[in-house]
Amino acid sequence: MSNTYYQIYLHVIFAVKYRNAAIKPEWEKLLYSVMSKLINECECKSIIINGVEDHLHCLIALRPKISVSDLMRVVKSKSSKYINDHHFTPQKFQWQNGFATFSFSKRSLNRVYKYVENQKQHHKSQTFKEEYIEELKYQEISFEEKYLFQELV
Repeated sequence: MSNTYYQIYLHVIFAVKYRNAAIKPEWEKLLYSVMSKLINECECKSIIINGVEDHLHCLIALRPKISVSDLMRVVKSKSSKYINDHHFTPQKFQWQNGFATFSFSKRSLNRVYKYVENQKQHHKSQTFKEEYIEELKYQEISFEEKYLFQELV
């Protein structure tokens, strides 16, 4: 075959370390813009990024030449550096280790887009932990709850 054809849509979710409410409304749109640029620089396509103070959702069209783990390593490390370099938080900002990612078809793109777009409204009635566990169960992903989040001890 002389060409490569692909259609890989991913919904990626990741949290602020210890699920701290560190993302502030006054700079969140700038953060989303920076992260979107980072995704696009990796030759993928950022479709929408949105979230609340303790976690984010990214809707991405992934190119097969980069793994989702490599993409998230770049996005999370460079965005946390950006936040720290600009002193957006009083303490050092960090993302929690790991992420969740779910693939879906183009037919579901509009539904997933609206879900990401409506995060603030959604979280008025459901916590991040509830949402995360619900999504893992919906996707039929096995997990142990004690390993889902890094907790302060």
